Amino acid sequence: QVQLVESGGGLVQPGESLTLSCAPSGIILGIYVMGWYRQAPGMQRDLVATITKDGSTNYADAVKGRFTISGDNAKNTVSLQMNSLKPEDTGVYYCNLKCVTRWVPRCDDYWGQGTQVTVSS
Repeated sequence: QVQLVESGGGLVQPGESLTLSCAPSGIILGIYVMGWYRQAPGMQRDLVATITKDGSTNYADAVKGRFTISGDNAKNTVSLQMNSLKPEDTGVYYCNLKCVTRWVPRCDDYWGQGTQVTVSS
């Protein structure tokens, strides 16, 4: 079964940068909206950013101007460049691929296992 594999989390100080990456462990078919979500302790999982096949992006207000999402439609990989990190960015970050072509075999919704990002001095 295909899974999304994330990398790039870690511990950084306020003001520093991190890049998260996500790729499927096998072949998946179809067209996806690719995105990143985060979950702080005791909180719900919230949207951070999404990107569509044509490159349209959407960001949570809290990260606009600091985070940049990018994706490779051919490989179904997605990255999140995070600059000027703040303590409130701390949480578990999950990548997500949401299928928009349901008639395509093996086109489904996928979630990564989550990667921890901690911003602390």
